[in-house]
Amino acid sequence: MENYYLVAEIKTLFDGDGYLRIKSYSDFPDRFYRLNKVFIDIFGDYREFIVEDVENIEDSFVLKFKNFDSEEDVEFLIGSKIYIKQNELVELDNDTYYIHDLIDCKVFYKEKFFGKIVNVLSLSSNDVYVVENDSGVERLIPAVSDFIDKINIEEKSIQLMQDFDELSDDAN
Repeated sequence: MENYYLVAEIKTLFDGDGYLRIKSYSDFPDRFYRLNKVFIDIFGDYREFIVEDVENIEDSFVLKFKNFDSEEDVEFLIGSKIYIKQNELVELDNDTYYIHDLIDCKVFYKEKFFGKIVNVLSLSSNDVYVVENDSGVERLIPAVSDFIDKINIEEKSIQLMQDFDELSDDAN
């Protein structure tokens, strides 16, 4: 099974020529100018759409798909999510990770299993890992070097700093 990665959501019609306004979920907005095709989940089947045009208008992106030239042609797509394949992902700098790579990583603190990442919150100051332990209790860990010692995406593991006492079992 191929992996598809969410990059945007279709929000509204833009004009009568088949253009759609999208909400980007990407940290790399210029990616939309380089896309030749995208995939949209239609009733559980990822369908390929050829991107004909992309414009940045009023601080948001609008796009047009080839052979979709009117409101009637595209209105069924409103609310749909836009995906790309792995080969379209932007290459990241060292020590930077995609959220989909972090989800399900096992987190260790002082060599003991602390939990696994179930979500990543993107806040204005920094990301925060939502870590759930075996009992279903969630803890929030800021994704900053003061808390994170080592990340190994290949092994799906994260080692927390050894000297961070606030993460001990006694903390509330």
